[in-house]
Amino acid sequence: MAKINGNEIRPGNVIEHDGGLWVAVRTNTVKPGKGGAYNQVELKNLINGTKLNERFRSAETVEQIRLDLKDFSFLYAQEDALVFMDTQSYEQLELNKDFVGDRAAFLQDGMMVTVQLYDERPIGISLPDYVTLTITEADPVVKGQTAASSYKPAMLENGIRVLVPPFIGAGERIIVDTNEITYVRRAD
Repeated sequence: MAKINGNEIRPGNVIEHDGGLWVAVRTNTVKPGKGGAYNQVELKNLINGTKLNERFRSAETVEQIRLDLKDFSFLYAQEDALVFMDTQSYEQLELNKDFVGDRAAFLQDGMMVTVQLYDERPIGISLPDYVTLTITEADPVVKGQTAASSYKPAMLENGIRVLVPPFIGAGERIIVDTNEITYVRRAD
């Protein structure tokens, strides 16, 4: 673990603060007219998700944490658990669906994901940014609505609703952003 000064904290840095693991979400360097400069940092707890605003002066030091990143392959879902396999050691890892959140619906058999580990304990998961899915049902186009950019609701094969342009119909394959849960474009 490396020590860094409080004014060197940047968004994405994982630090140890008050006995917990925190990721810097937003930073703002403040230079008041009176007194020393400080770094206003918005922190998010990696374990329970609570947020905290903290001031760090340049003289303060914090422990920067290095997370291990491992590639896993998604195997299957079993009740409230999702089962992944380490691509190098073939060991299986079982995570609760709540750990992945709403994006668990985008998991497909054999999909490669990256799991963030701290002391061999999973604390985060990254899915691919984009997935290709088939539309199972889409509302018909309403005539006269094509002049303005209008979107219509559509149901994906995984049960999630997204808004798509009017020219997209049922049975078509589209690319969806897994972070924003939005339509990106038609699949080739």
